[in-house]
Amino acid sequence: MPGFEKIVVVTKKTQLEELVERFNTRGQARFYVEHMGLSFDEYVAAHEAYVASLDALRRSLPDGVRSQLIERSFLPTFTFGPADLVVTVGPDGLVVNAAKYVDAQPIVAINPDPSRMDGVLLPFDVGDAIDALPGIAAGHFGEAAISMARARLNDGQELLALNDLFIGRRTHVSARYALRIGDYVEDQSSSGIIVSTGAGSTGWLRSVITGASRVIEAFAEDPNVGAAREQYRFEWASDSLVFSVREPFVSRTSAANLVFGRIDPGTPFEVISQMPSDGVIFSDGVEADYLAFNSGAIATIELADRKLRLVTA
Repeated sequence: MPGFEKIVVVTKKTQLEELVERFNTRGQARFYVEHMGLSFDEYVAAHEAYVASLDALRRSLPDGVRSQLIERSFLPTFTFGPADLVVTVGPDGLVVNAAKYVDAQPIVAINPDPSRMDGVLLPFDVGDAIDALPGIAAGHFGEAAISMARARLNDGQELLALNDLFIGRRTHVSARYALRIGDYVEDQSSSGIIVSTGAGSTGWLRSVITGASRVIEAFAEDPNVGAAREQYRFEWASDSLVFSVREPFVSRTSAANLVFGRIDPGTPFEVISQMPSDGVIFSDGVEADYLAFNSGAIATIELADRKLRLVTA
């Protein structure tokens, strides 16, 4: 496998940096946080740990390969080259953000602070990455292929998701739409639809299953409910997606028979908007990056053609 021409390091602002942006100075940020009864020192410690990890990585990037740093907010307008190696330094969410904007480029995901970040999608800590990057940059590495979801509108617009798609109202109030699976069509009113990938099954989908099972347990003593609560996870490379309808409402004009299930290849899954305004589809929790989904729009939800290439070793 040929080597890479450039390493693009994707970073994110720390919570301390975001606070300083909001309050203009570190002193004013400290005053606000401590006035609210919280510890400002924890923000400082997390910031310093992140900066130290990023500095160590930058100093150790392989010689002979160009490098560039970009902050997460620039991802929507940044053009990755076909011979770029993408390196993310931050939490799992940063990998999720980057995945939508790369094409076939692999991602090396680094956990800069294992004491504070779960790192489900982060195979490397900084030390491991520094040791591995010369070989990876030369084209020698293993990888995991992670499935992604795609929402495709009838006007040609598309949106990808590594973890999940949300389909509903911008304000999360009642959304009206028709859900079509194969030949069956059902009008629904709900708080929206969540579509999860295997990578996202440990996130929003798990929360949905946890909440639903706890509600059922309040009404019925059944040990199977507790067991089902732990069956949320499915494979990252799965060729299926899972959908869940949030808070479906049954009325004279809406039903709730299709509220949870799998979206498999070859079985069309369509959502037909009945919302005059404020209908949206967004992915991976980023509400600012959305498709308008108002009356007349039809969304086909399916497995994306592209998979995330996550470097594993």
